[in-house]
Amino acid sequence: MPDEKKDAIDCLRDTGFFKPKKIYDGGKVIIGIIMLFGVVGFPFFYNMGKAAKAPKPKFDTPALQKLPEKERKCVEEKSYMRANHPKLLNDWRHSVVRNQKRVYTGLKEKKYEISLQNTCMDCHSNKKKFCDECHNYAGVIPYCWTCHIEPKEKE
Repeated sequence: MPDEKKDAIDCLRDTGFFKPKKIYDGGKVIIGIIMLFGVVGFPFFYNMGKAAKAPKPKFDTPALQKLPEKERKCVEEKSYMRANHPKLLNDWRHSVVRNQKRVYTGLKEKKYEISLQNTCMDCHSNKKKFCDECHNYAGVIPYCWTCHIEPKEKE
């Protein structure tokens, strides 16, 4: 068996199989490769440093303006809500649907009705400015409105 392998390798060596090959029209090939990288990379280089600015949701809705300054608090801290509101809403949905629990205890032991439309959208009533701007920026399609009635915007 080792002799057969050696003979096969020697045969390949005799035919020039292991010799380096010359690239014909090498200049054209290299130019083609550079052009390929240019065409494929153009969208990345063109958009470099042009990221969209992060939206800043507006909290100046009429419902919030009616509340006294001390009561203008969300169910949790602002930083928590920015990072975890999807989880909080999912937890609320499970609490209501599966456990029939309809009261949430939030900041400073304050009680809130578990309701997207009557609790959240009461203060954050401008869906386009408050919800849609951030969700569009993040590329997220929330499924809240598959069950809930989408609020009507007042132009």
